[in-house]
Amino acid sequence: MEHSYLPSVIKQFEYYKSLGDKTFAQLTFEELQKEFKDNSNSIAIIVKHIVGNMLSRWTNFLTEDGEKDWRQRDDEFIDTFQNRKDLITAWDNGWACLFNAITPLQSKDLERLVYIRNQGHTVTEAINRQLAHYSYHIGQLVFLGKLIKLDGWQSLSIPKGKSVSYNKEKFNHEKGRRHFTDDL
Repeated sequence: MEHSYLPSVIKQFEYYKSLGDKTFAQLTFEELQKEFKDNSNSIAIIVKHIVGNMLSRWTNFLTEDGEKDWRQRDDEFIDTFQNRKDLITAWDNGWACLFNAITPLQSKDLERLVYIRNQGHTVTEAINRQLAHYSYHIGQLVFLGKLIKLDGWQSLSIPKGKSVSYNKEKFNHEKGRRHFTDDL
């Protein structure tokens, strides 16, 4: 675990960012703002929430509580993006904050204690908490994108009916240690 956890978790975060990026690429700004019901969350609102969480959690990650005084969580559920560029810029800034915090970590940091709302977490626990949180919300935004595009949606995973050919291609390679995102 000493040398595999951090590179693996970084690849996992990169993968989830790519799912968001590929979803945004298929949608117009108006589609990113689409709410299916009153008080439901559009993709834009989910992005705003993820970004707010990232900036709070990963700014001064090792030295400050992950719930910053300046975070206005309730405001994250009000879409204020003026255009697609603003949404993408916010998304990229959130991820940059995350990667800037995680990339310099070393295995000796994994057992350090950090706090989120005064609750102590090891660095490993805090990373796992956020990985689960972001994957949950990114799954929502991908699903919304698929609902919006319907038959026009380009699959981000193995398309229906393609499992046999996908597996055949994978089993044509020799066994070896690799990360599942290496081929994406």
